[in-house]
Amino acid sequence: MKKLHGTGVALVTPFKKDGKIDFEGLEKIVKRVAKNKVDYLVLLGTTAETATLKKEEKKNIIECVKNINQTKLPLILGIGGNNTKDIIEKIKNINLDDFSAILSVSPYYNRPSQEGIYQHFKSIVNNTDARIIIYNVPKRTGSNILPDTVIRLANDFENIIGIKEASGNILQSYKIIEKKPKSFGLISGDDFITLPVILGGGDGVISVIAQGFPKEISEMVSLAKKDKVQEAFSIFYKIINMIELIYEEGNPTGIKTLLKILKICNSYVRLPLIKGTFFLEKKIENKLNTYKLV
Repeated sequence: MKKLHGTGVALVTPFKKDGKIDFEGLEKIVKRVAKNKVDYLVLLGTTAETATLKKEEKKNIIECVKNINQTKLPLILGIGGNNTKDIIEKIKNINLDDFSAILSVSPYYNRPSQEGIYQHFKSIVNNTDARIIIYNVPKRTGSNILPDTVIRLANDFENIIGIKEASGNILQSYKIIEKKPKSFGLISGDDFITLPVILGGGDGVISVIAQGFPKEISEMVSLAKKDKVQEAFSIFYKIINMIELIYEEGNPTGIKTLLKILKICNSYVRLPLIKGTFFLEKKIENKLNTYKLV
């Protein structure tokens, strides 16, 4: 399989006021981002509030996105956690025919050593034929996958095809890019540093802001991959303040507030998250009025 290039979108899970999933809102998001030339979709990641979804809800989300997508874009499925055996069972009990890869987060809460992280992913890979993208997000998991561990996993297992690197440390990304096998992908997991990651040899981004700005992010990433640096940064500087705003009260609270203002879906989230404040909504609205969106 080819590496995943370009712009991936970390899909939210829209909710209705009664807490049920808003499938019409999900359909609007998928159709909107697909129309605006994103390259692939990521289901049931952190941004989807997956930790609060029931098994049946996850199944229904997968079916909904598959039906809307009709195999047009590659799909990535989030299956991760801090119980290695449980992850292996989940992977074994799901039909992955329509998915290009699994995005699997480094174990959270347990805070394993680097060897523990290595053995965790080794166990997963040894129990499935699925392709795995490692997800490193220390601010959520409490532990960082160091570059040497990433390179070790990349060299030892062909089915570990890449990493979503969301440590926020650009030097960490560069150290992985410097030593990784050519076939192994380095994907930015942070909207703020997407451009320097790509310009340093990275393959693209799994983006949150792309749900609100699919055309702009797709174009920015495409320009960066063509080494059109000034043009890419001109787009980035137009939306940098909006990126700040959507993370001001946490993710996906901010992106859902933006999507509400754009009349794509409501801003409801599930506890322990709470919806965006009136003040955030007004700030995003005011900033949005200065943009020309598709």
